[in-house]
Amino acid sequence: MKPVAIFRHSPTEGPGYFSTYLDAHGLPWQLVKLDEGEAVPVALDAYAGLCFMGGPMSVNDDLPWIAPVLSLIRAAVAKDIPVIGHCLGGQLMSRALGGVVSRNPVKEIGWGPVRMDAAPEAARWFGDAVEFLSFHWHGETFTIPQGAVRLASSTWCANQAFALGPHIGMQCHVEMTPELIRSWCRDWEKELVSRAGASVQTPEQMLEQVDERVQDLHRVADRVYDCWVQGVGR
Repeated sequence: MKPVAIFRHSPTEGPGYFSTYLDAHGLPWQLVKLDEGEAVPVALDAYAGLCFMGGPMSVNDDLPWIAPVLSLIRAAVAKDIPVIGHCLGGQLMSRALGGVVSRNPVKEIGWGPVRMDAAPEAARWFGDAVEFLSFHWHGETFTIPQGAVRLASSTWCANQAFALGPHIGMQCHVEMTPELIRSWCRDWEKELVSRAGASVQTPEQMLEQVDERVQDLHRVADRVYDCWVQGVGR
């Protein structure tokens, strides 16, 4: 079977639970280290699907890999090669498909509920869940591309997920592991927030009951990933 290409944009924002899921289901994957200067693949024939992880940069930054990534996403969607995006990855998908990425009204950092929309597509991707506790770490947000369906929202961010056929873009981080969260918490001061508040948690708050919360989050991720891999060619 062809591998799933996982695009890493920052050394601390690796594939996390997504790669664990693929390994558990016998699905090969290949890490594309854009943060280390690896080239964006031009041909899609070598991959069964594309996954884009998070990152501290903006989709609107003038970085050499952004334009090729946007072109690759558009090409994958045109060929029905499944694409999945986490946070920055979801923003890249939105931008590639004609959406707009801009500053969110507030930074959303830490644990917070995500509410499902009533659309049938939300149930297809997330099952019967009406709401789940997800992890967040973003200051920008995306609009829903034309033809896509919004799946979820949160108190601090109107668009938390969208789907377009076999493709899903998420603002929230369902791929988290305790190790990733601890790593990110060490960078909390880089966010330049003057203090924690309603939409921004402290590292101490984010690490409270972290193992139990991550286990619950993995059950949500399993449902999303189960749906996504149905479109992955074997």
